[in-house]
Amino acid sequence: MNDIIIETQGLTRFYGEKKVVDSLDLSIARGTVTGFLGRNGAGKTTTIRMLLGLVEPTRGTSTVFGEPSLELSPETKGRIGYLAEGHHVYEWMTVKESGRFQKSFYPRWNQDVFDGIIGHFDLDPKKLGKHLSRGQRAGLCLALTLAPEPELLVLDDPGLGLDTVMRRTLLEALIYVTRQDNCTILFSSHIMSDIERVADHLCVIDHGTVRANCSVDTFRESIVKMVLRFDGEAPAAPQLPNLLQSTRNQSDLSVVVANYDEAAAAALQKLGARDMVQVPMTLEEASVAYLDESGEKNFFLSRTRSKGGTQ
Repeated sequence: MNDIIIETQGLTRFYGEKKVVDSLDLSIARGTVTGFLGRNGAGKTTTIRMLLGLVEPTRGTSTVFGEPSLELSPETKGRIGYLAEGHHVYEWMTVKESGRFQKSFYPRWNQDVFDGIIGHFDLDPKKLGKHLSRGQRAGLCLALTLAPEPELLVLDDPGLGLDTVMRRTLLEALIYVTRQDNCTILFSSHIMSDIERVADHLCVIDHGTVRANCSVDTFRESIVKMVLRFDGEAPAAPQLPNLLQSTRNQSDLSVVVANYDEAAAAALQKLGARDMVQVPMTLEEASVAYLDESGEKNFFLSRTRSKGGTQ
């Protein structure tokens, strides 16, 4: 059995003169939950649509379950669940009718999963789609996506536009169902706390190029914030190779560095601070720093961690 579910090589897409995805090389292993991160316009949705065969690449290749994305067989499509932003439903169908209609297209259908998610969102099976709130539409779409028990689940910002309560409800349902089986998930979101709750792996895309591909723990450990305190006015930060951010506030100097190692520590110690401490960072703080336009972009966080950084 092939352990690589998604693989791309040199995947590129232009819209006119604009390069949206740039020579993207990516592989996603079976059973992983991969958070797909990046700013607006980074190329996440275009990449997802190319993976699913909905958009043709300008050049390069992508495969899902070993099949070219543009030639996915009906059997393979039946193994994929796709939940896009917007949560579109059939407005003229009731919740129950939507489930019955969706069921007719799939060889597998778990009615208990469908009913469980509908109940979790407190949906009336007799209610028409056009009368559902945004959160209820999200719940119905999630039920329709998960009931066929997909082996690969692709989520493109499913919590976009939902309030905090509904987003948490959606995540709870998602976590409960997908953890029951060895489901592979690609989860794109702008909300870092959502990614942190469900993902064990990260793929960070920036200007259409993969900038990080590693575990969540490796990413968080590789982005280090150091605060230096001086007796007088703080000096400027030294020219560290992987400096992401630096901030001076009177006698304090804060720096955020990727792949922090002994050389970086020595360079900071030479500044002569009376105190130098590492400050914990959340995943959101680390990712914002990593994608900061002012930061260096000539390094890459990979999945293998070695002493003093990543390789």
